[in-house]
Amino acid sequence: MPPPIVVQVVVDKPLAQGFDYLWDDKALGGSPQVGAIVEVPFGRSSLVGLVIKVSAHSDYDLDKLKGVSKIAPLPPLDPAVLKLMNFASQYYIHALGETIIPTIPQMWKKPDDWEKIPKKLAADEEKQKKKITLEAIEGYVDEVHLNDGQKLALKKLRTIPSSEFKAILLQGQTGSGKTAVFLNWLSGILEDASAQALLLVPEINLTPQLERRVRAYFPDKKMVVLHSGVSEKVRGIAWHDAMSGKAQIILGTRLAALTPLPSLRAIVVDEEHDPSYKQQDGIRYSARDLAIWRAHDLKIPILLASATPSLETWMAARASRYEYIRLDQRAQGASLPKVHLINTRDPQTQFSPGDIEKPKSKSLITKALAKAVSQNLQNKQQSLILINRRGYAPVLSCGACSWLSRCEQCSSYMVLHKSGALGRKSVLSCHHCGLVKSIPSHCPDCGNADLKTLGQGTQKIEDSIEEMWPGARVLRVDTDSSRKSKGAEELFQEIHEGNVDIVVGTQMIAKGHDYQNIGLVAVLDADSRLFSQDFRAAERLFAQLVQVAGRAGRSNKDGEAGGAIYIETQFPESAVFQFLLHHDVDGFLSFTANERKEAGLPPFAYQALIHAEAKSLDKAIQFLSSLKGYLKSRGHINNDLRVYDPVPKAMMRVAGSERAQLLVESDNRKNLQEILEATDLYLRERSQGRISKEGRIRWLIERDPISI
Repeated sequence: MPPPIVVQVVVDKPLAQGFDYLWDDKALGGSPQVGAIVEVPFGRSSLVGLVIKVSAHSDYDLDKLKGVSKIAPLPPLDPAVLKLMNFASQYYIHALGETIIPTIPQMWKKPDDWEKIPKKLAADEEKQKKKITLEAIEGYVDEVHLNDGQKLALKKLRTIPSSEFKAILLQGQTGSGKTAVFLNWLSGILEDASAQALLLVPEINLTPQLERRVRAYFPDKKMVVLHSGVSEKVRGIAWHDAMSGKAQIILGTRLAALTPLPSLRAIVVDEEHDPSYKQQDGIRYSARDLAIWRAHDLKIPILLASATPSLETWMAARASRYEYIRLDQRAQGASLPKVHLINTRDPQTQFSPGDIEKPKSKSLITKALAKAVSQNLQNKQQSLILINRRGYAPVLSCGACSWLSRCEQCSSYMVLHKSGALGRKSVLSCHHCGLVKSIPSHCPDCGNADLKTLGQGTQKIEDSIEEMWPGARVLRVDTDSSRKSKGAEELFQEIHEGNVDIVVGTQMIAKGHDYQNIGLVAVLDADSRLFSQDFRAAERLFAQLVQVAGRAGRSNKDGEAGGAIYIETQFPESAVFQFLLHHDVDGFLSFTANERKEAGLPPFAYQALIHAEAKSLDKAIQFLSSLKGYLKSRGHINNDLRVYDPVPKAMMRVAGSERAQLLVESDNRKNLQEILEATDLYLRERSQGRISKEGRIRWLIERDPISI
């Protein structure tokens, strides 16, 4: 009798161990392979899992082992991506099954449909053969038409061997043509028909524009797009084409960073500074950091592109740990936009009763900005107005008793949305837990019917702009407007085609878009992000202001002005604004590095957060205090490793759960890793999954948090 075949399988559960199953060659139609996706019985149900080990032995009685039910019609995941998943699991203190299984598209996690999938793949392949592309070559800039700075950058990139690890920072002014440089660089790598390249972008909204450019550069290369916005079927087929090596170019958001790519030869991380690369639920990984690790493991080059690199990346480049390539002029030779700081404390910047152009209702923008917008309209150029708050107003209030529209389930306020914004009548909506309520006709506390709005969002600014310039074509771009009949891509297309005079929007409009007729950019709420408990707030604000300023004057030619950016602020003397005045990115990053070094903050230290959620804040705090006491009793806390007192989170209550956090900090990455592994082991022994047996506290360890 042949020896039994035992496979160890991991599933999407917060369990550190794998589970042993028997493998029947005859029933499953072949021998087991590490990396195979399978269906297994689990408790009273079935789950999809991944084979991580094959052997002839088990620590359990073979008679008690269940058998693998089905195997997916897929090649096994390649060894390199399994190695990446193992690293991610260990570094981010997350179970291996919880790390791997969520990266697999839903289409491949439905065993009942596995038999139908080969037909779907065949039909898609036939469809692709018949498809005729008639798109214009939009955004294509071949090597001959690059400017001198771009040619020099490309020459440097081509000297880097494609068969060894090298991290490269491509830092360039907004509009300097970074995309044209890295696409021309990739063209050489992709001459090998078996080679694959991974292009990461921070947000879904940036993929259509880059997708068109990539298709223009590589019309004969198969490209797939991977992000959460595509349909289940499209993503499933694209993932299959990527992991089987059929697709040469893989374009996607952070989830694409964990896609199996058997012939990966180069990685590009565009807008590498963007916090969207950090996952904020489940395994809280940084797609950028994992992409760097992956490149190092595979011995391939990775290019990090940004006009405003993160402090960590910039310091690595300055220290020569990364190759450093710069583009210091705009692609078409136009100057950078002129920065205007409007001091809102100065009465001269505001409308006065005698002003002829004063709007009928209270203006939500300053007189100085209104004058600039009017001039820009006369110049037949578009204006872009940024306010980082969607909805009509952040708070509804009662002037008689000080009632405010607080969310019942969160420590936040419900935002007023006008009719039509969310596909319904005017409502109050919580942006944290999703609770939606009708607007009260009177104050719930005192009965006063005169309720007023406090502050303003994109809808209110849109109304004010339409009143001030009734003949202008105004378009609002935020997540509310992009959910309606026109998706985000169609809204951006309206701007590109010149069908809009004034654009009002959130940060969606600020990143990466290559607008050709923006003459003026305005930022209305910069001060709201200037002061924060998060030490990275100033760095993020500076990056966003540089990015949004870079949308202006991009199509201007040599010698022409590069548009203008107007920033309304009460604190024009702030370092963020002063460095922005001179477009001094390096100066700001150097200033920030000195501040962080003095304070002992990242990247001069390493951090982790232990999150706790409970029905009451006291229970969450007590749970974390007990954990700190344990670490102290075991001698883990010393000069090199600091554990601070537990505190409520900045957003303390979400969806009825009270939340607290414990900050762990060390000057040594290895020491921090050891203490986090010890913490994970200690908590798991006292928990079912990630919920403590005593008190039912939900906990999570987050490595390298981007906000504290």
